[in-house]
Amino acid sequence: MFEDLLASVRDHPIAWLALQILLLILAVLVSYLITRTLLVRILSRAARVTGTRFDDAILGPGVIPRLAQVVPALVVYYGSTLLPSIPNAVLPALRRGVSIYLVLAITTAIMSLLTAIGAAYERYDPQRARVHPIKSYLQLGKIIVGLVAAIFVAAALFDRDPLLILSGLGAMTAVLMLIFKDTIQSFVAGLQISANDMLRVGDWIEMPQVKADGHAIDLSLHTVKVQNMDNSITSIPTWRLFSESFRNWRGMFDSGARLIQRALVLDQTSIHFLGAEEWEGLRRFALIDEHLAHKRAEFVMAADLDPVNVRRSTNAGMFRVYVRAYLRAHPHVRQDMPIQVRQLQPAPSGLPLEVYCYTATDWQRYETVQAEIFEHLLSILPEFGLRVFQQPSMEPKARPRSRLDTEPV
Repeated sequence: MFEDLLASVRDHPIAWLALQILLLILAVLVSYLITRTLLVRILSRAARVTGTRFDDAILGPGVIPRLAQVVPALVVYYGSTLLPSIPNAVLPALRRGVSIYLVLAITTAIMSLLTAIGAAYERYDPQRARVHPIKSYLQLGKIIVGLVAAIFVAAALFDRDPLLILSGLGAMTAVLMLIFKDTIQSFVAGLQISANDMLRVGDWIEMPQVKADGHAIDLSLHTVKVQNMDNSITSIPTWRLFSESFRNWRGMFDSGARLIQRALVLDQTSIHFLGAEEWEGLRRFALIDEHLAHKRAEFVMAADLDPVNVRRSTNAGMFRVYVRAYLRAHPHVRQDMPIQVRQLQPAPSGLPLEVYCYTATDWQRYETVQAEIFEHLLSILPEFGLRVFQQPSMEPKARPRSRLDTEPV
């Protein structure tokens, strides 16, 4: 009965062709299921045997399903020649289409594998991935795989030898160099940046020429993404980071100390020599007791001499000594790092007294400590008979109150 049914189907060309196509589709589905099952079992067992973590990337999403499509494509490619009912004019086009599909399946499988390797590298060794990122190399590998796939697709589409197309591309080297100029520059720059350890993911960098001031959140082949303090994203071409200068604050975070460098501008007309009463008033400051004891001996010895012929202490000098002692006693100032209080060059706006010390790198604590230091110095400044230079205010002064303001008419 089955033979009779088969013979009757053969008598109808369309039905016979439909049956052959149905059998081919069934063979494709079976081959896909078998191939995918075998690949999962074989690769899973190999990953367990080797024990390396990067083998697990092969089992990543998108790799096995795309690899499993290779065998069904081969079944269609070679099985189509066994179907006598397919017209000869259709067969070459079908085989070219299957060849293109085969190339695309392999290409997407390789690209998925590269993506899975990058994810496994970042997941299993985050510290090394931050110091030596491989994203740019993986992207370059994807570009090369894509170019090779494009050559094979063109060869299958036009029924030409891939080597012949490659030889034709050799004559277009200059054009290709022009097209991929940025890619080549970025790749070379990425190698130099990685080799010299110039930039890592998470580093805080400043590049004023492109208005970038924030943390590097992504290092890729063509661009470096920087998240600025206002949460905006600046994309910088990779080659610019090598050919132009930028500031990396990594050393500050590694040392655990951030520099405070700010100046108080003293009114120069308030600077004078210390008198006897002022000497007595300074004895209230415990931080400069030792310095006062040393200087007071000199002051007593020179008491009988003409003041113009001896070295005399000034209120600005005593204040400078007090500021240094205050920083030495401050609990949030790093004592194992340089502490300096110095005078800068006098200017028409006054005499700058610069404070130079280190504190914690945490932004909030840094600003708090810096504010506390200068709030204290500004408040204690009048005790030394000093004033801060300040531009005159343009606001009108309050009118003095008179008896007419308080007594009823």
